[in-house]
Amino acid sequence: MTLVNHNFLGLNNFVRRYEGNPILSPDGWPYPANATFNPGATLFRGETLLLVRVEDCRGFSHLTLARSKDGIKDWEIDTEPALYPEAHINEEQWGLEDPRITWLEEEERYAVTYVSFSRGGPVVSLALTEDFKNFVKHGSLLPPEDKDACLFPRRFKTDHGKRYALIHRPIIRGEAHIWISFSPDLKHWGDHQILIPTRPGWWDHTRVGLGPQPIETPWGWLIFYHGVRQTASGSLYRVGAALLDLEDPTQVICRTDEWIMSPKESFEWLGDVPGVVFPTGAIVDEENDQIRLYYGAADRYTGLAFLPYREFIQYLEEKCKKKAGN
Repeated sequence: MTLVNHNFLGLNNFVRRYEGNPILSPDGWPYPANATFNPGATLFRGETLLLVRVEDCRGFSHLTLARSKDGIKDWEIDTEPALYPEAHINEEQWGLEDPRITWLEEEERYAVTYVSFSRGGPVVSLALTEDFKNFVKHGSLLPPEDKDACLFPRRFKTDHGKRYALIHRPIIRGEAHIWISFSPDLKHWGDHQILIPTRPGWWDHTRVGLGPQPIETPWGWLIFYHGVRQTASGSLYRVGAALLDLEDPTQVICRTDEWIMSPKESFEWLGDVPGVVFPTGAIVDEENDQIRLYYGAADRYTGLAFLPYREFIQYLEEKCKKKAGN
């Protein structure tokens, strides 16, 4: 395979948007909705399944399922929510937002991490399911303010035994870095540390947060993340990527200097929050050598973008080697 010189072309030339975007919009929803965006993604029973954040016209969100045979078109949308705020759960009073989906190998269940929102602030919550019909909620994992969380699909060997790892984004002293934490039981969390910090002066200097679920590749854990820069006209959301070590995910092998995706299409600018591309779900299609990246656009729509799988990883690998040589 010939590696394209993306240093010359610009790193964001890896991304190709689907010509039928947006793939989901409130106009085509089976019940009244203001926004349909920021979906978690997974493969389930031969289909691509999206768990979509749906905002109603009160400003509260819930999560609804959409399915497609090829993960691109002909989406079938459930007529009722899959996960919704429950009156007896205090942290959910203002809604559920921004899910990520992981298949937990040892549990043989899917883990859905999402944001529960209430007067106490946003917190990371967890629900487990086997069939995406019945969900068992396990409540909040960490104190507020915290968002953009996802579990890794398997436990890691550490000095304290095999433990689960969680990527998340707390706000501490006003700082918004990506953190990683560990747990023996999905309930008690510790060894908290910054994983990917903001970079003062860069395109991702205001805050960063995890995008889709971590993707295991032969070269490392592939991480997409959103980075925010505050501009004269408001917050501008772009997308970057990083590789983490397969056995020690606290080790960042490399991180892109440039963003790989930024708002440019009209539906990414014309919405409730202009200038936002916010990936939350990804599927690796090895047969077609592509990554399908599902993202929220302008906090109103769901878009789809494609990246060449092996070529993109090869680019990151080459970047790692160059940095190591320096």
